[in-house]
Amino acid sequence: MKNRKNVKKALRLAAAAAVSGLTALPALAHPGHGGDSGMLAGLLHPLTGLDHLLALLAVGLWARSQRHGAVMPPVFLVLMALGASSAGLLQDGLLPALEASIAATVLLLGALAASALRMPPQLAVILAGACGFLHGMAHGRELAGMGSGAGFLLASALVMGLGMIVQPDPRRRRMASAAIGAAGLCLLAGLV
Repeated sequence: MKNRKNVKKALRLAAAAAVSGLTALPALAHPGHGGDSGMLAGLLHPLTGLDHLLALLAVGLWARSQRHGAVMPPVFLVLMALGASSAGLLQDGLLPALEASIAATVLLLGALAASALRMPPQLAVILAGACGFLHGMAHGRELAGMGSGAGFLLASALVMGLGMIVQPDPRRRRMASAAIGAAGLCLLAGLV
């Protein structure tokens, strides 16, 4: 019963973050607000990158197995937004290492979700936040417009929420998580 309350609370937090993101759309007073930087582009972005989609699902699946897991998706989102805003500081030479780091986060999140290892909530939140920051850095350059950023965060929140509510059977949830971890290993092997 308590876990169900945590899931509902996380979904309410994600919905609130999405609504507040929707209210902060750009004034369109500057160039760069073409068709590829709007809300729709942001909404579709997390669904078109396998690495990001799998990481988001894994965060939701992993959060479901943690005592205070409802906090993990909002922390992932906030730190992803911070990572995206710091993407301009990223030097071009670091991009290959960043892509390998993203693949490693898919492997890590999938493995953590598959093991359903209970860990101190602070450690789980720090790991989720660090993964979110890396994903934000990787995607920040692609999300130049505020509208696309808001759409990106909204879609990301929905995918993590889906990971939290889908597949109530723990065995199947672990199998799905293990498949995500294996996909992360394949992504990592392809980049190294």
